[in-house]
Amino acid sequence: MKNHENALREEIEGKVKEFYRSKFGIPQKFIPGKTKIHYAGRVFDERELINLVNASLDFWLTSGRFCEEFQYKLSTFFKISNVILVNSGSSANLLALATLTSPKLGNRRLVPGDEVITVASGFPTTVAPIIQSNLSPVFIDVGLENYNAIPSEVEKALTSKTKAIFLAHTLGNPFDLEPILDIVKKNDLWLVEDNCDALGSRYKGRTTGTFGHLATISFYPAHHITTGEGGCVITEDEELARICSSYRDWGRDCFCDGGKNNTCGKRYSRQFGSLPFGYDHKYVYSHIGYNMKMTDLQAAIGAAQMDKLNEFLLKRKANHRKLSEGLKKFEEFLILPKPTRLSDPSWFGFIITLKKDAGFTRNQLTGFLEKKQIETRNLFSGNLLRQPAFENIDYRIWGNLDNTDYIMNNSFFIGVYPGLDEEQIEFIIQTFGNFFDSMVSRRS
Repeated sequence: MKNHENALREEIEGKVKEFYRSKFGIPQKFIPGKTKIHYAGRVFDERELINLVNASLDFWLTSGRFCEEFQYKLSTFFKISNVILVNSGSSANLLALATLTSPKLGNRRLVPGDEVITVASGFPTTVAPIIQSNLSPVFIDVGLENYNAIPSEVEKALTSKTKAIFLAHTLGNPFDLEPILDIVKKNDLWLVEDNCDALGSRYKGRTTGTFGHLATISFYPAHHITTGEGGCVITEDEELARICSSYRDWGRDCFCDGGKNNTCGKRYSRQFGSLPFGYDHKYVYSHIGYNMKMTDLQAAIGAAQMDKLNEFLLKRKANHRKLSEGLKKFEEFLILPKPTRLSDPSWFGFIITLKKDAGFTRNQLTGFLEKKQIETRNLFSGNLLRQPAFENIDYRIWGNLDNTDYIMNNSFFIGVYPGLDEEQIEFIIQTFGNFFDSMVSRRS
């Protein structure tokens, strides 16, 4: 019977390869100005489809063998012990903050009213978990060129209520970890790295996501690798990992993997709260939790994507370098991105800011690019505090958010993802040149 199943799988696998070649395997001819140049996208081959079909044939549906494989590959890549797979990067952020509110942390836990230092220039789900956890966000400004928190401002923003720092590595460019880590250590703070846009970035030769107490990663299709929807939390701290897993898995105290029982060896022999002695540990809940697990179907895609990760990282860096070199001649008008000191970014996108005296607006430039089928994106929320959902939250600002507001009005990014080839990069650079030529013509 098993041999027959294996033979059927091999036959199906052959058909999947054939289907991939028919639907996805024929390269599309690039027609400048007609073919869409995406800012991001999925890059895959038949291996992802084969894994996905195999997972569906297993019909395990929740976490299983592909989750184990994906976790192992991520753990090996980061050289870190604990990878908690979840259903999105945004869920990962929520779980990371929730973990730090656990009663199991005693007087180290975050409690309502505690302050968390962050920035308003970024994606909303870095800040939303602070509010959802009944904590108080404290916003500081970011630097132009690297778009990350200014470390000196972090230090100035500290009060006796400050208990944590939660920052993203903006578009793959690491925030300046050395001074931030000094602040964390001196003031006994928690540090959470939002590494969703920065898979594979390095700081002083070490992978980002391994510096904080917890870090988060997204596998949304726009990111460095994809599982469709998906993400994870990583940590070297065993206690935090167990708490995080509890919040992910309905809040249960039990830490058995799916389909397993009595990992602790004390399933029916302990006292919990006012429950009857020996109450089944699989149904003891120590947190007000969620269900945010990743499925094996998602992980099957991720396991295949991990085998391509190093190649993807090299391509992103190469595309970013070509854009830097090609657009350098327009620095009269543009502020081009610069890596944070001591860093080697795995870029998510190529961010550009108009100089104050550029003589044209962002919308004029992005409109020109979009007409030529070159996708552009603003730096996510701009200034989050000007977004409708965040206008009436309780928060504190240290200093001012002048750069944040400037970015909101004058910054955008274009793609560097591995699906872009040299011909497309050259067309992007040429289109920028055409725009500036048209601007000069209008003035003369």
